[in-house]
This record gives sequence, structure tokens and C-alpha cells, in this order.
Amino acid sequence: MSETKLRFLVSDLEGVDGYKLTTGLIVPRPIGWVGTVSADGVRNLAPYSFFNAISGNPPMFVFSPGRGARKDTLDNVRVTGEFSLNIVTAEVAEAMNLTSATVAADVDEFEHAGLTPFYGDRTAVPMVAECKANIECVVTDIVNVGDPERGNALVIGQAVEFHIAANLLDGTRVNQAELKAIGRHVGNSYSNATDLFDLTRPP
Repeated sequence: MSETKLRFLVSDLEGVDGYKLTTGLIVPRPIGWVGTVSADGVRNLAPYSFFNAISGNPPMFVFSPGRGARKDTLDNVRVTGEFSLNIVTAEVAEAMNLTSATVAADVDEFEHAGLTPFYGDRTAVPMVAECKANIECVVTDIVNVGDPERGNALVIGQAVEFHIAANLLDGTRVNQAELKAIGRHVGNSYSNATDLFDLTRPP
């Protein structure tokens, strides 16, 4: 016998109830640790769990910052058209958490979190040297989604260069056990992507 299910009509949800249901069910979510730079040259770094890969050829990604409050990342990508993705693993989880706090717009968030910025040849955005993998991206589109006042912007970017630790790779296959990525749940909860199992795809 199936369990009793409560029903929630979306139009009846109030406040952050829709957000809580969404983020409580869609788990674990990958974390897009997004590096940008402002028009004034200030380095910004912020994690987004409304994030994913959407294409492999060419590699393309999305992340979705809110539009209802000051969002330095969104302002920066609108101006520069570039961002970096820095893969969050267990080793940098604490630093990632530090960059989730709101700080003044003129604060260098790499310095704030004690991280080392480095730069590639394809973009002018900073990447996190302490991460095992980084991706330089250019913005292809920004789409407003959701509520006009409290909704999000969907930032779509295309990869132009990958930077990946050699010990993670067998050709272009990434060793998941060595990567040790983490995922976002709700509140203060995260998970390690190390409890792996295989399922053979049917023919």
C-alpha cells in the first residue's frame, strides 16, 4: 500500500514554502562555485546550488541567482559576459561556505575566504587554485524566470577551457572516487558524492 501523500497547490503556498519544498526534494544538487570580476576589478566568488550542466557538445552550464536582492555575481556577468566554475570538493567545502555570506561589494571574496586566484588564457575571470577542477565560461544568454520581483535569472554559459588535476583523469574520464565532489541539500546539510554504485544501462 502506498503512503498517504499531502498535496500542496502551488498557488496556495506562502513565503518560502515553495522554495523549501523544492530544495528539500531536488537533492543532492551540484554546487556551481562561480567566480566573476566586477567592472571595477573586484573579485567575486559565490556558490549556487541552482546549477547544472545542460549540454555536452559544446559543454554548457546554467546557474540561477536570485533577482530580488543585491547579487554581485549577476551584476558582474551582465557586464563582463564571463564567469568561472570551480568544482566544490570536500577539501574546499569550508571555504565555499565562507563565500556564501553577504559581504560588501568592494570586498575581494578570494581574500575573504583565504583562497588563491589564478587566471587562464581564454577569459579574465578568477578561478580557485585550491580546486581540483575549474572551467572558464562565456555567457551565451541570461533569461529572467519566475516572479518579476522575487524570481531568478538563468545564466547560460558555454565552456571555453577546462583546468583539471591530472591525477583525476584517464583520458577525458574523471575518476569520481578521487574527485570527491559534494552536493547541497537543505539548511546546513551537504553530502559526499563517494557512496557510488553501478547500474548497467539496458540495451
